[in-house]
Amino acid sequence: MTATPTLTHEPAERTARPQPTPRRPRLTRAQFEERFFGVLRRVVIVFLAAITIVPFYYMLMLSVKPIDALLLDPGNLWVSAKEFTLGTYESVLKSSEDGGQGFLGMLLNSALVAVATVLLTLAAAVPGAYAVSRLKFFGNRQVSALFLAVYLFPATLLAVPLFVMFAKMGLSGSLIGLAIVYIAQTVPVSIYMLKNYFVTIPFSIEEAAAIDGASRLQTVRKIILPLALPTLMATGLYVFMIAWNEFLFALLFLAADPERWTVSLGLQQLANGIEVSKTVLMAGSVVLTIPVVLLFFSAERLLTEGLTSGADKS
Repeated sequence: MTATPTLTHEPAERTARPQPTPRRPRLTRAQFEERFFGVLRRVVIVFLAAITIVPFYYMLMLSVKPIDALLLDPGNLWVSAKEFTLGTYESVLKSSEDGGQGFLGMLLNSALVAVATVLLTLAAAVPGAYAVSRLKFFGNRQVSALFLAVYLFPATLLAVPLFVMFAKMGLSGSLIGLAIVYIAQTVPVSIYMLKNYFVTIPFSIEEAAAIDGASRLQTVRKIILPLALPTLMATGLYVFMIAWNEFLFALLFLAADPERWTVSLGLQQLANGIEVSKTVLMAGSVVLTIPVVLLFFSAERLLTEGLTSGADKS
């Protein structure tokens, strides 16, 4: 008899082998840079926002504090309901005859000078920028660089000659003379800014308008200016901030007549005043800053509308 081979039965359940841990896919260079710069962008935005907002917030908090609370805890960044007061703003805005600082009249003077400077600067800069960008004449390429070079002259170099010239004209102590001085400073850079935008507008648009019978003046008024509305707003805002915050020429032209002082002169008077508390000084600083901030946010909305309207008209 042949022996039957013995069958070996394998176990029903095999011993479980450890599975290898799946490796995370390596980041590509593009993915790493995207994540790194994404985090870096957020950090930079937070940092810039902090160094911009925190000083203004601290200035605002100091302006609504009584002076005794400031002396007890100058580093406190919060104002309680018991300490909150608007007496500092009342003191700043009240006229000097009533015991205040007279900032309300200074705000009106600054607004008058700044608005007049913006309107007259744009009225002179728009034709000049259009001529430089469209018309061909000798020295066309050098004109814009010359305008920018004039703007780079320091203000102290021009202060004395301008003061002597305007004194002989009888405009040394007037708001009109101050606005004209600001126009002389802002027109060159305004022409430079507007010219850089006008050259981007296709010349074919003006040719189509000329074929339809429009004159050059009508083309500028009905086509170029609507398309250039965002740049006009940006240039006007830039000129307004220069005229609103300027101090040297305002001091030189208006120092002898306090009734015509601008806000920058009034704020300097508060800073030099021994009897003026720091809370009143901070209130004056807020009064100087708030109109520019409000105008900026209003202009931002108008800039967006101007971009879309320009696109429709093109």
